[in-house]
Amino acid sequence: MIQPPDVSGTTGPDAGPVPVVDVVCLGESMVTFLPRLPGRLADVPSFDRAIGGAESNVACTLARTGHTTRWISRLGTDGFGDHLLAAVAGCGVDVTHVRRDPLRPTGVYFRTAGDRATGTHEVAYYRAGSAASAMTVDGLDPAALRAGRILHLSGITAALSADCLGLLRELTARRPGRPLLSFDVNYRPGLWRDTAQARVLLDLARGADLVFVGDDEARDAWGLHGPRAISRALPEPQLLVVKQGRAGATVFRRTGEPGGHHDDGTFVPALNVDLVAATGAGDAFAAGFLSATLRGLPDRDRLRHGHLWAAAALTVPGDLATPPSRPHADRLAALDDTAWERLHLGPGWTDAYVSGRRADEEVPTH
Repeated sequence: MIQPPDVSGTTGPDAGPVPVVDVVCLGESMVTFLPRLPGRLADVPSFDRAIGGAESNVACTLARTGHTTRWISRLGTDGFGDHLLAAVAGCGVDVTHVRRDPLRPTGVYFRTAGDRATGTHEVAYYRAGSAASAMTVDGLDPAALRAGRILHLSGITAALSADCLGLLRELTARRPGRPLLSFDVNYRPGLWRDTAQARVLLDLARGADLVFVGDDEARDAWGLHGPRAISRALPEPQLLVVKQGRAGATVFRRTGEPGGHHDDGTFVPALNVDLVAATGAGDAFAAGFLSATLRGLPDRDRLRHGHLWAAAALTVPGDLATPPSRPHADRLAALDDTAWERLHLGPGWTDAYVSGRRADEEVPTH
């Protein structure tokens, strides 16, 4: 069973011994502006400020359930950087290794209220030349990166600049003593010139121990169709999680050494939810799966925790949602298959009770 290795504190050049945490997350986070009303960006009169970033989302979500996490990145010395740093730290994340860049700005983006999968969804990024795009191997504290049971990365970082791609290649190289390496492909077509360029994500994924990828991402970026084809193309990771949208997710476990074969996979259907917004659901799924991995839970329960944490994100408007408490999630993850498939979750379900009824008593409406 794949387990994060035991690690001891290492000494960094900046601040002496670096405390060991459960998960270290590296990547860009941006200030997010969410519309107060539905409609096109051209028509929305005002926005609410939030934060968004795949890796910081994972770090914050894990920290909110008691895991120790560290976020590593670069921010500008502007007010947006101040806000982002305070917001991530406010979730309980260690941000002491975030560098500030006086020459480059903190990235920001605006988005509409619609689902990313629809044709009406708009996102406007202002991240070119951002502080995070200047991340390099030499500009980060290697001890802070190593001092975690899991190091979590995503393909978004690789698209930011040539330096960031070089950093990802260095971190995904298989070397003795590294933490368990988790990699979320996170293919964003708008960040890549073409699919030929995006195939670098396949090479990066091959260097990871645990990979998250959507079947739609694999189809669009790599021309792979279906979980089995993805498993055959990625024999190196110990665990491969293929997310299949509203259908569910499958985890494949490698048998033998890297480059061998995966087993037949374990599939768990997704939950029925009253969708508010899909943004951040993939990050929440990864956080839930990583939490269960840290606890050594079986594959089925890892997927169920991923689905539960994703359901928390799907039922709120922003990127970050409060995940269910650990006892609450464990109780739901332990349901039999029939009860699991009958769950129907809406906004506020992460409270102990939903409209006066326990969440596992909720059934789909007809």
